Amino acid sequence: MTLLQIKDELPFVALTVGYAGRIAHVSDVLVDTGSASTIFAADVVRAIGLVPLPDDELRLVRGVGGVEAVFSRTVDHLDIGEQRLESFEIEVGGMDYGFAINGILGMDFLTKAGAVIDLRSQQIDFLN
Repeated sequence: MTLLQIKDELPFVALTVGYAGRIAHVSDVLVDTGSASTIFAADVVRAIGLVPLPDDELRLVRGVGGVEAVFSRTVDHLDIGEQRLESFEIEVGGMDYGFAINGILGMDFLTKAGAVIDLRSQQIDFLN
């Protein structure tokens, strides 16, 4: 089990992104069952070489924060506590929403990992 951090009454986790043999530890990632996909702030993952490439296709995504351009990339792995998903596709964008957030953990990850979110105990666990 991994503890959720509740900030402004929203659940956040810290996780690790592995890409091209490099690792980024990312804090302040919102656990969001209302988001279809997982997205990270470009500033946070740039340090491990996750930057747009000339052949990347930019697409627009819409959410409560508005519309933003993102690119997709498959990372080596995404880890939360002991749970790891390998070869997982994420989106990368500006994520300038007016408050401190480094990423959104969306339903794509939560479903594939078998997430069980217990808000009373403020924990997230995984069945897979």
